Amino acid sequence: MTQKQRRKPGETRDKLMRAALDLVGKGRHFASLGIREVTRQAGVVPTSFYRHFRNMDDLGLQLVDELGLVLRRMMRETRANASQAEKLMSESVATFVSHVQANRSFFLFMAQGMAGESRAVQDAIRSEMRFFSSELANDLRRLRLVDHLNDSDLNMVCDLVVRAVAFSLPDLLWVSPDDGYQTDLIREQTTRYLQLIFVGAANWKSQ
Repeated sequence: MTQKQRRKPGETRDKLMRAALDLVGKGRHFASLGIREVTRQAGVVPTSFYRHFRNMDDLGLQLVDELGLVLRRMMRETRANASQAEKLMSESVATFVSHVQANRSFFLFMAQGMAGESRAVQDAIRSEMRFFSSELANDLRRLRLVDHLNDSDLNMVCDLVVRAVAFSLPDLLWVSPDDGYQTDLIREQTTRYLQLIFVGAANWKSQ
């Protein structure tokens, strides 16, 4: 049986996605990557690319989808164990920071995509941010932490939270993974941002 026949379903797709992330991790911008370059990095023939993706935008969209699923699951698990707003904020930020450190190439791709040339990838990232905001709103309702806010104001608060955490991403990516001091500063500052948001929300009177 040849190596091609022994290949597991999805293996080539995963190799191509990993290859793109590896190139981004080495300093390349995702928008500048070509199919031949990615397939060469993955060690597969260029024609195999089209069995899994229509084009590089399609590969980017699937990267966004995979990262979003993993991160949302981690955040859900974190919030499931938090019953107080302060604990919810600190543990959620800690989870995000740890995930960025463990998956720097993924988040470099996300940071590039938020301001990149691909409108499709930008829209997909914004859609993921809306998912995060919506799930946070549902959990805050479940925990009865913001019962005084109407749905519109709660959605605005959650949108601010997601944007504040996303704002910390460039700083986290700039800091060396070994620089625990700077990482702690960013984590503490981001938590403070969220505390200020919730202090404002606690005193906000919905119409």
